[in-house]
Amino acid sequence: MAKIKVLAFNGSPRAGGNTATMLAALAEGVVAAGGEIEIIRLCDLTIQPCVACGGCDESGECVLVDDMTQLYEKIIAADRVVLASPIYFYGITAQAKAMVDRTQALWNRWRVPGGPGRRAADPSRRGLLLAVAATSGAKVFDGAILTAKYAFDAMGFAHGGELLVRGLEQRLDAAARPEALREAGERGRKLLATLSA
Repeated sequence: MAKIKVLAFNGSPRAGGNTATMLAALAEGVVAAGGEIEIIRLCDLTIQPCVACGGCDESGECVLVDDMTQLYEKIIAADRVVLASPIYFYGITAQAKAMVDRTQALWNRWRVPGGPGRRAADPSRRGLLLAVAATSGAKVFDGAILTAKYAFDAMGFAHGGELLVRGLEQRLDAAARPEALREAGERGRKLLATLSA
């Protein structure tokens, strides 16, 4: 039986920070549950912002050629997806948002007559938002949640919830929060659970 493939995007520009620490704990849960996970650090890639040219409206393919090009097939092949980001000004980072905006091509892919179409509906194919914030504001995650929901839909995933952690300001704060790390591991395990149709 093939392993469930989880594709995780780390949108943090900070190497080894709280987002990476939480994502590593989630990855341990995925592996412990028998899945496989690939973590892509978006800051290491060159992803141009969407230029609103309308090219993908006609073809279902993005006209820009950069590192995002290789991510489209990875997204299509994945069984689960994780969007991980610290919160900057009540939203995801610029690196994460550039990737999200470029998924418009995937949204258009299934709408173009004669195009490759959307992956067959699968109720277990879903996405998870992992977000960390320094502040404890009641609405600090609202913008990121909305962005993730629409991004997952464009990528062909159902919204599978969020793992949200407040009060992580310094680089190593997540490492000192064992309860948060345990929760991340548990969410990684639960992410592999198959939902009934």
